[in-house]
Amino acid sequence: MNYLPFFRSIIEQDSEAIVICDLNHTIIYMNSAAKERYKKHGNLIGKNIFDCHGERSREMIKRAVDWFSADKSHNRIFTFHKDSENMDVYMVALRDENTELIGYYEKHEHRDPETQERYNFA
Repeated sequence: MNYLPFFRSIIEQDSEAIVICDLNHTIIYMNSAAKERYKKHGNLIGKNIFDCHGERSREMIKRAVDWFSADKSHNRIFTFHKDSENMDVYMVALRDENTELIGYYEKHEHRDPETQERYNFA
């Protein structure tokens, strides 16, 4: 069975920005939320993630990837909290079927409680 459409749909339905990079730090995919969040920078797919970050962030991204590489149990690391949005940002390892590191992604998570009515099908 081809799971790719299912996985792509999961990523696209996520309301938080997801930016996927390969091990060369090239942005290979951005979900719709990420494209909207970073639209002022134009199309970033195919660009190096380091072009979007300062020297300190570049150093920390490299260290995170080294940490992911050091142990197959190293798969998620908290990178910062943005007070103005009450948002945590993480880097998450991407591994193939043999658990080899193939890339990573940036994941945003807002802490605000949900305000929607539960199961509001209207």
